[in-house]
Amino acid sequence: MSNSDLFSVAGKVAVVTGGSRGIGLMIARGFVEAGARVYISSRKADDCAAVEAELAKVGECFAIPADLAEEKECDRLAAAVAEREAAVHVLVNNAGATWGAPIAEFPASAFDKVLTLNVRSPFLLTRALLPQLEAAGTPDDPARVINIGSIDGIHVPLLETYSYSASKAAIHQLTRHLARQLGRRNITVNAIAPGPFESKMMAATLRDFGDSIAASSPLGRIGRPDDMAGAAIFLASRAGSYITGSVLAVDGGIATTK
Repeated sequence: MSNSDLFSVAGKVAVVTGGSRGIGLMIARGFVEAGARVYISSRKADDCAAVEAELAKVGECFAIPADLAEEKECDRLAAAVAEREAAVHVLVNNAGATWGAPIAEFPASAFDKVLTLNVRSPFLLTRALLPQLEAAGTPDDPARVINIGSIDGIHVPLLETYSYSASKAAIHQLTRHLARQLGRRNITVNAIAPGPFESKMMAATLRDFGDSIAASSPLGRIGRPDDMAGAAIFLASRAGSYITGSVLAVDGGIATTK
């Protein structure tokens, strides 16, 4: 393979959860435009259908709605993909939730909801898709699992999002643990820890504090869609084939220079 193909994901099959909006959509769009065949999933069928129609104009995109907070839905999504694809080259575990409240008012249910979707579900879906990931991986070009963490799992956030920051620290550690076990099966496991990007989850925060957040970054801005797509394509391409167990902060230096 020539160096011109170093960052190519053309022809690869990718599954992106939470792919109908925000960071998941940024990654799904980047993969589709780069020539991958992409399966997106999210809880809302109408949103999935709209994104499928939009991205199908530029490449191959297929929607399979699923509520990944339920174990049976993780299994159903994996089975639906397996019916269509013998091999899956890239799994992006992006679907997630957050919750914010003062400590005296923070409900136990918020921990259950957030840790279930942000930590348990990526583990269950990765487990369910192992046969397809193993079928895709080779020593020279492993299959890739990319978990979406957060810089809130690296540093302590200012907002009282206790279950969210705990879940993102957990997914970073789960990434390292899975990387150690799955490397022997020709599967790499890495995490992307985004900083501030425009998304529904970040909308209120950026509305109220966007200028100060941008000013706190050494690069003086928030993230753009191509920043996120580029990081995911790097990890999914031959350029990232010897990287596993890493947490890549894509944050303009906010968490890593202070």
